[in-house]
Formats: sequence, structure tokens, C-alpha cells
Amino acid sequence: MLVLPFNLLIMSQLLTVEELNSMCKHTMIEHLGIKYTELSSGRVIATMPVDERTIQPMKRLHGGAIMTLAESVGSAGSLALVDRTRYYVLGVEISGSHVGTTLEKMVIAEANIVHQGASSHVWEIHVKDKNDILISVCRLTNRIIPIKTKDTE
Repeated sequence: MLVLPFNLLIMSQLLTVEELNSMCKHTMIEHLGIKYTELSSGRVIATMPVDERTIQPMKRLHGGAIMTLAESVGSAGSLALVDRTRYYVLGVEISGSHVGTTLEKMVIAEANIVHQGASSHVWEIHVKDKNDILISVCRLTNRIIPIKTKDTE
């Protein structure tokens, strides 16, 4: 589960891709080479290299790396939709169907919100290669948890 209690600018203050990438320094996201390339309300796109960090022993893209990419883009999308001074985003369920593979050096994940409630968000994430070949279809559910303060306890 991914907990991201970052205090970022709210979407109306135009959270940028650069700020999102900067907050990922020294995390698994940076370690795997994931880079956010587009961020808008209800949509996030990121890339991930297919290299020694993200392949399995058979030299194919590792399913766990794909799931990390999927959770990363969906969680970033939820962060862009909530007031991060008042809420945590917590990934509570993820599933994925790996329907293809690639020999390309990079994959692209696109996350689109399919449910935006007050306490939960559901994202559908498609992972493709540069030739638009579908590799995985994932679904992520995030809980939107109020940050407890002395005033709310």
C-alpha cells in the first residue's frame, strides 16, 4: 500500500509535472525511473524504462514493476484531486491483467479516473509501449483519508 501524505499545491494552484517528479526523489518511483509527463484533473501519464531495474530473470518486463507504475500514476492522480493539507491518499486495492509484453526500452502508463467520491477514487490504468501495444490493464482503488489533527480527534 502506498501512503502519500505530501503537502503539495492544490490542483487549482496548478501542481506541475516538475513538482510531482521532484516530490518522488529518494523513493521507489525514482529508483524504478518512473517519470510523470502529464498531469491534469482526472488524468495522469508517466513513463518507466524497461531495464535492469524493471525486468525479471527472463529479461521481460516484470509484472510487479508494472503494478508499481500503475499505483504510482493512480495515486498521483488522486493527490491532484484532493486538498493534501487535509487528506492522505492511501492505495487499498490494485489488480492488473498483463495481456502483452514488449521489447521496447520504455513503457507508458495512462491513468483515468472512473469514480471520484468523497472517500474513494477508482482509476483505470493502461500500460502500453511506444507503438501503442497494450501490455497491462490495471484498476486501482484509493481511499481518501482525513488527516487527524488535535482539532479533529
